[in-house]
Amino acid sequence: MSMLRDPDQLVYAPMVVGDVDEVFALETSVYPHPWSRGNFIDSLASGYNSWTLREDAGLLVGYFLLMPIVDEAHLLNVAVAKARQREGLGLYLLDKVCACARGLSMASILLEVRPSNLRALKVYEQYGFTEIGRRKAYYPAHNGQREDAIVMRFTL
Repeated sequence: MSMLRDPDQLVYAPMVVGDVDEVFALETSVYPHPWSRGNFIDSLASGYNSWTLREDAGLLVGYFLLMPIVDEAHLLNVAVAKARQREGLGLYLLDKVCACARGLSMASILLEVRPSNLRALKVYEQYGFTEIGRRKAYYPAHNGQREDAIVMRFTL
């Protein structure tokens, strides 16, 4: 589904603990309420499917973490470096998410996204994810407030 110009210029590899500092730096650069470094360490320790995407020169440009639950994969986190957004990398990573989930014999992929994250919503909708519900006050927001989560599903 991705329309990436040069996918052969990218290196897709399993995330390892040695990647966490770079992943955390990318996370904090793109999200106003980022995961903690410990969230990434815990996800790796739990054996979740965690992948990095790098330019062939080694620069981290994206990643995702996927947790299988029975027959549904939960996309826990996905990000693309700010400087590389709007190039098709998000769709490319979603292709990889789907391939990973299919390899685990999952029937669908579930995710939550903030209603305020319009760019991500557009990418998910373009890919074919559909809204199936809302989780009230799911995310922390500014000034001690909470923000709902839009729950979306993609059927494999």
